[in-house]
Amino acid sequence: MTLTGEMLIGFSAVRGTEGSQRAFNPATDAEIPEPSFGMGGAAEVERAASLAAQAFDVFRNVSLAKRAAFLDAIADNLLGIGDELIERAHAETGLPVPRLQGERGRTVGQLRLFAKVVRDGHFLGATIDHAQPERQPLPRADLRLAKVPVGPVAVFGASNFPLAFSVAGGDTASALAAGAPVIVKAHGAHLGTSELVGRAIQKAVKEQGLPEGVFSLLFGAGRKLGEALVAHPAIKAVGFTGSRQGGLALVRIANARPEPIPVYAEMSSINPVFLFPGALASRAEAIGKAFADSLTLGAGQFCTNPGLVLAIDSPDLERFVKAAGEALASKPAQTMLTPGIFDAFRNGAQKVDAVQGVTKVAEGRSAGELPNAAQAALYVTDARRLLATPELEAEMFGPASVVIRARDFEELLSVAEHVEGQLTVTLQIDAVDYADAQRLLPVLERKAGRILANGFPTGVEVCHAMVHGGPFPSTSNSMFTSVGATAIDRFLRPVCYQDLPDALLPAAVKGANPLAVWRLVDGELSAPEQAASAAAKS
Repeated sequence: MTLTGEMLIGFSAVRGTEGSQRAFNPATDAEIPEPSFGMGGAAEVERAASLAAQAFDVFRNVSLAKRAAFLDAIADNLLGIGDELIERAHAETGLPVPRLQGERGRTVGQLRLFAKVVRDGHFLGATIDHAQPERQPLPRADLRLAKVPVGPVAVFGASNFPLAFSVAGGDTASALAAGAPVIVKAHGAHLGTSELVGRAIQKAVKEQGLPEGVFSLLFGAGRKLGEALVAHPAIKAVGFTGSRQGGLALVRIANARPEPIPVYAEMSSINPVFLFPGALASRAEAIGKAFADSLTLGAGQFCTNPGLVLAIDSPDLERFVKAAGEALASKPAQTMLTPGIFDAFRNGAQKVDAVQGVTKVAEGRSAGELPNAAQAALYVTDARRLLATPELEAEMFGPASVVIRARDFEELLSVAEHVEGQLTVTLQIDAVDYADAQRLLPVLERKAGRILANGFPTGVEVCHAMVHGGPFPSTSNSMFTSVGATAIDRFLRPVCYQDLPDALLPAAVKGANPLAVWRLVDGELSAPEQAASAAAKS
């Protein structure tokens, strides 16, 4: 597929006129010569948003089968790009080819998961409370609830996942599954990858006979285009993965609109790992080695990277630190996604280096002449220092972590109460630690969206039970997840239908249940065959 550097607005390829930008290869520290990507502005936002608004009512009312087929078609088209997609993503991000191949599989898997979610129809929340005309002192009306999409959604591609959290990533897949048109602002770190994926989605829209406004892809330098997109009245929700600064800027714009809208921003998390005494006593070295592997995975550029380790001071904790440090010493420096991300990581590490009472106990192999390459680092300090030093809680977004020594379990609890909201918290525990873990869990439930035991957080399964979200500042709305089947809930809202004739009701709550979905009927869960039987008798 030939890259053109054009935006995709509906079925049209549009050359932006608000300046131009070339893609960048962080591994060579040089621009990729061709093509030049034309940047868009307010005119392109207006055109894409207008098409999305026009498409909304048509798209949200297509059959569930057709909507699911559309998601499957996107998956098929992504696979159809072949090696060109992986090669381009590798050139633009420096990420290893096997990692990108796995990420493509995850992206396709997300699309197919949401196709299944759509076919199942459970996401519609179909609920029926039949009329009770004889009820005293007042009769009850016939009440039926079904969920509908909120409207067109703006999605911001993420830097660290050029496929799974970008143009066809989880935000886009879940919004389209909900029946919401999507306008994506491509991330400047992988413009060519974004165009390839965008064309695969555009092709699927055409193949399925859907309105052209169902999908658009925009390029924009700086903040201007993104701000215009969030401010546009046609946009009804926003999906974002990135920095706390960027996420909060979008929240402010969304809240300042005449009609405020939700921004589902995944932002900042340091993902504390608690090492319990029993676990350290039995396997400190194994935990240390596995921790080093998790910390350096993908050059530490995961939102679930374990950036903070907490434990009661002991000789067993020293065994962990020694093993983790030895493992880190053999880790090569790795190319980061962009020069900006590399500079931010380096600056963050320098701030930690400058904190009095913090000791760097280990580091990875030097980057030498390799450009934009992060050297892993492990620091150690005590709980009192952490509680008094905000710099130690800042996300470094790279392969660096701080080990916190607590004097006793009570101090460990104090630190747990102190830390901000997180995407994940990890417990390394054995059976002898369960009593203390039980005391800690209520705190952690208030602090994190996912609590895991005897593993590491760098790995987010795409499934029905996954929660990839958490209290502020890990996300701007802790009630939702950006990964997993329930991510669709961000782009739906409930509507109650009172005493509407059956012919006017949404299919999900019609008497005969034509969608054959499970429903809650008069407070009891009702299988599809039960509705069919009741309809046959009436």
